[in-house]
Amino acid sequence: MPATEFTPLASLAGGALIGASAVLLLLVSGRIAGISGIVRRLFPPYGASAPLEAAAFLAGLIAAPFAWTLATGEAVRQSVTESLSLAVVAGLLVGAGVFAARGCTSGHGVCGLARLSRRSIAATGVFMATAVVTVYIVRHVVGGWPWA
Repeated sequence: MPATEFTPLASLAGGALIGASAVLLLLVSGRIAGISGIVRRLFPPYGASAPLEAAAFLAGLIAAPFAWTLATGEAVRQSVTESLSLAVVAGLLVGAGVFAARGCTSGHGVCGLARLSRRSIAATGVFMATAVVTVYIVRHVVGGWPWA
């Protein structure tokens, strides 16, 4: 099983940037920076609700790794799985969770917790508990990630 990298400074910087962008979006537009809600604003019937703002936000998410590579000369390396079927199943499960929680981890975990929303506290608790149980089962019951 591969070792988990601990990157406290990079994590702190990333968290600070996420928090700053969420605050900026709230100050500028009065909207919560939940990715699922932003994506939803690109499609009918929600498309009339700031589609250019939503498209710009998503373009920034997509452009960020390229900007990092241009600025530092280092490629962004992110590896989850090489299995397309596993990625599709995982994406469907995440989508089902977003639908059930009526929002995503960024909306509930970043913005909702900051506003002390009871619904977001409950949703984030469920997200985190599910993650803890999943990692425990995979590492200690199954014996490792089957695709690692």
